[in-house]
Amino acid sequence: MDERLDTGQAHVARVYDYWLGGKDNFEADRAYGDALEARVPAIRIAARMNRLFLGRAVRFLSEEAGVRQFLDIGTGLPTAGNTHQVAQAIAAESRVVYVDNDPLVLVHARSLLTSSPEGRTAYLDADVRDPDAILDGLAGTLDLGRPVAVLLIAVLHLVTDDAVAYPALRTIVDAMPPGSYLVLSHATGDFWPRERVEAADATNRAHRVDFRFRSHAELGRFFRGLELVSPGIVPVAEWRPDSDPSASREDANIWAGMARKAD
Repeated sequence: MDERLDTGQAHVARVYDYWLGGKDNFEADRAYGDALEARVPAIRIAARMNRLFLGRAVRFLSEEAGVRQFLDIGTGLPTAGNTHQVAQAIAAESRVVYVDNDPLVLVHARSLLTSSPEGRTAYLDADVRDPDAILDGLAGTLDLGRPVAVLLIAVLHLVTDDAVAYPALRTIVDAMPPGSYLVLSHATGDFWPRERVEAADATNRAHRVDFRFRSHAELGRFFRGLELVSPGIVPVAEWRPDSDPSASREDANIWAGMARKAD
């Protein structure tokens, strides 16, 4: 077993798995998940809305934007509707690189590497805080001469230091060719009363989970210099929904957006 796998410390990828009904989690993950759910009763709704957003974003990129290359950073544990499954169901030749730094995700990487014969998938054991390591690992799978969709779904709220988060993402975006896309979702306190934000922050601290709510304006900074795709940065359930939005802004307390790098 990977020596980095600390089952006594909650890890957000495993907590997310727990909220989605998965089995790849430990007591510390469930304890934190339950504690946060006690403060934020709709947390499982937010997790589901976030996952549905991933599927809609990948479908849009594949069907309407014609993207055939995806860099999925902060992949999390495999579940239904992974990026390569959605993309390759539309265009079998699609290529996907998954990036995560959780050892348990590495254990399950084989599930993420089951590609269509025409396409290709790869997995990098890396962290968004080290963008150069990610970029160095793309050769052989992604062609940076062609557009790439960079996905960070519910990831950047785990990078709490602005002095790390903004430059790291900018390094990755700058390395992508024109016509590439950036897709983000990020937890926010914009829809909550201050006391609920403070209660959630206190729970995160108590379980030693680094977490940072960011506002609409703060998320917008990540898209600076890019062309926002309609409808812009909106509540996650309201980004090109398949039907009427199925969660309130307060329940699905996540901003979501997509932007294109100009030609």
